[in-house]
Amino acid sequence: MTPALTNAQLNRRILSVIIFTFFCYLSVGLPLAVLPGFVHNQLGYSSFMAGLIISVQYFATLVSRPQSGRLADALGPKKVVMLGMICCGFSGVLTILAGLAMATPVLSLALLAAGRVFLGVGESFSSTGATLWGMKIAGSMQTARVISWNGVATYLAMALGAPAGVALNALMGIHGFAALVTLMAVVGLLLASRKPAVSVAVGTRIAFHHVVSKVWAYGLGLGLGTIGFGAIATFITLYFASREWQGAAYALSLFSIGFVLMRLSFSRTITRYGGLPVSACSFALECVGLLLIWQAESAWLVDLGAFCTGAGFSLVFPALGVEAVKQVEVPNQGAALGVYSAFLDLALGLTGPLAGLLISRVGIASVWPAAALVVLAAMLLTLGLWQKARYNAASSI
Repeated sequence: MTPALTNAQLNRRILSVIIFTFFCYLSVGLPLAVLPGFVHNQLGYSSFMAGLIISVQYFATLVSRPQSGRLADALGPKKVVMLGMICCGFSGVLTILAGLAMATPVLSLALLAAGRVFLGVGESFSSTGATLWGMKIAGSMQTARVISWNGVATYLAMALGAPAGVALNALMGIHGFAALVTLMAVVGLLLASRKPAVSVAVGTRIAFHHVVSKVWAYGLGLGLGTIGFGAIATFITLYFASREWQGAAYALSLFSIGFVLMRLSFSRTITRYGGLPVSACSFALECVGLLLIWQAESAWLVDLGAFCTGAGFSLVFPALGVEAVKQVEVPNQGAALGVYSAFLDLALGLTGPLAGLLISRVGIASVWPAAALVVLAAMLLTLGLWQKARYNAASSI
């Protein structure tokens, strides 16, 4: 029985499926520090288009995320993870073709966009399926642990992916990281196919709009708090270039390192103190990091700000996610997780084009205080939800 398992056994169970999240987000991280420069410098498109090509993936994830959760509830998470791996593989193949077609910029951009769409769908299917798979094999009492480990895999992969993508691009162009994406998808598909499936929960599945009505406020807090990550992921390379600094990929890595260290060190605070107070404190630290980037006069201060932003953002997803999943019964948890996660995707999708427009009017430095204000709004929303939860708890006594 699951309750008799030791912490080490539980972690091994969770990691056996979270590996698919790692493959997925390594595929996401590899292009982040490369594609904006490829689109802007080699294909000759604007910074707005450079941001948009990154955001295409997030919009694809946004559209497919709710469906991934409902499919995982209905078909089981194993099949959804396998579909995700297949989509990630198609993304790698299309990116290779985009590199071969760079002499025709319009065709190359179109192939890149198609690859980003497949990667976005692969991300939603792989990560949602792997998270639900972990929840099934570890037990409902371990939801926070599963979501936390899923995030560790996500941002560890991002930390490794950014500099690895730069290195592979320097050696072989974009074909280098695209080939690795394709290879990981094949390996992930083979590993998933050999794992036993878990049973699908039997029970009443509520209508999609009812799921949305129960979790939207937690998703909105997540979405607003994600803007800091979106700004760093999309524009840190261009910001470094505007200041004539080197090492933008390391700022992305430090964001991820801060994220992972906070997850490993403080994820148990969610169970101890509750998701809402932990989220409010996390948003405050994220604001500090963004403001530090804004005021930085050297690259190492930007790196420090990125680290603080990552540490602040680290516990937001599991902390609010635990609260969101509590709002529905077990047969609807996949749908709730998908809807909740979709707010993250929406935020990342909007960050690129909106911040690009802001940059074109005010300058690239303006993106950091703007992001900090949005994260501050997330903190205020979370404090409001916390106050409401305390009031409801007191009223029920």
